[in-house]
Amino acid sequence: MKYYLIAGEASGDMHSANLMKELKKSDPNADFRFWGGDLMKKEGGELVKHYRELAFMGFTEVVMNLRTILRNIEFCKKDLLENRPDALILIDYPGFNLRIAEFAKQNGIQVFYYISPQVWAWKQSRVHKIKRIVDKMYVILPFEKDFYKKFDYEVEFVGHPLLDEIENIKANSLSKEKFLSAYQLDDKPIIALLPGSRRQEISVMLPLMLSVADDFPEYQFVIAAAPSIPADFLTAITGSKKVAIVTGQTYTLLTHATAALVTSGTATLETALFEVPEVVCYKGGFISYAIARMLIKVNYISLVNLIMDNEVVKELIQNQLTSSNLKTELNAILRDAESRAKMRAAFVQLKEKLGGKGASAKVAGLIFRELSV
Repeated sequence: MKYYLIAGEASGDMHSANLMKELKKSDPNADFRFWGGDLMKKEGGELVKHYRELAFMGFTEVVMNLRTILRNIEFCKKDLLENRPDALILIDYPGFNLRIAEFAKQNGIQVFYYISPQVWAWKQSRVHKIKRIVDKMYVILPFEKDFYKKFDYEVEFVGHPLLDEIENIKANSLSKEKFLSAYQLDDKPIIALLPGSRRQEISVMLPLMLSVADDFPEYQFVIAAAPSIPADFLTAITGSKKVAIVTGQTYTLLTHATAALVTSGTATLETALFEVPEVVCYKGGFISYAIARMLIKVNYISLVNLIMDNEVVKELIQNQLTSSNLKTELNAILRDAESRAKMRAAFVQLKEKLGGKGASAKVAGLIFRELSV
C-alpha cells in the first residue's frame, strides 16, 4: 500500500520513522512518500521536504514566513493528488497538518492522525473540525481520550512512543566512561542543557541557562544540540564559557546527566522519563506570549505537570525565568536530597500513567487493519 506521512519537526521524524518500521512488518509492500527528516529517510521511500524547511515557531515568526508556509501547503496538496496514497498519516504539527487533512478528506484520501494536536490546551473548537476530517485519531497522552470523549469523538490511546525509544537507548547507549571520553568531558557530574531545536528559541534560552554555570563549578554544563543546528551558531552564543556541545545525542546525554535545564516542549517529558531532575524554562516574544496567555486553557506548560496534574517540576515562565530563580531551583534539585527524591518518585508514577510499551506497533497494526477492511 502507499503511505504518505507528514512530520514537521525532529520529534515527529523519530516517531514517524518508528511507525514506518512497524508498518513494514505488517505490510512488506509498503511504499512511503513523506515530509520529515533523516530518520524517516533511513526507513526508505521518497523524502519530499525536510522538516528544516518547515519549522517556524511563535506567532511573529509564522506571520513573517506566511508566504513560505502557504506555498508549502499548496505544494503538498498538489503532491498528494499526483501520488494519491492509500493513507495519509499525519504526525502532530497541527497548523500545517489539519489543513492538509481537510484537503485529503475532500479528495477521498483516508486520513489517520498519530499524536494529537494539543487542542486540549487551546483552540478546543478545532475538535469539531478534527471529527469531520480525521478518520482515525491515535493519542499518546492518557487524558486525551477523556478529553475527546466530551466531544463525542472516540479516539485510540496507544501509549507513549517515548517509552520504547528510551528503553532502546538505555540498552544500547555508551557507558558513562566511553561517553565522557568520546566528547572529551571530565568526570564532574553533568548538568544537561536542552535549549530547544529552533534558532529563535535557542538564542533566547541558552544565554539564560548558561548564566548560572559559574555558580556550580563542581558540575559540568553540556548542551544537547539538535542535528539541524550548526555548531558555530551555538559557539557564538557560548562565547568564552567552558561548556561542551553534544550534537544529536540528547538521549545518551540524559542517560548520564545528574540534572537538566529544559526548554518547554516534548523534551520536558523525555527528561522525566530518563528520571533526570529538571527545571522547565520558557521565554517567548512579548506578542507571542501575550497571545498565548489569552488562548491557552491549561494550568501548566510542561507535559510532565499536565499528565500528573500537579507541579512535579518547577516551571520558570517569561518574567520568572531569571538567573536568580534558575540558580535557586537548580540548587534545590542538586543539593536538596528530599526534593530530588520526591521528583524522581513522581517520574516513576508518570511512566505508569503513560501506559505500556509498543505504541508504534499498535498504531501500525490499527492502520493496516483499517486499510485491509
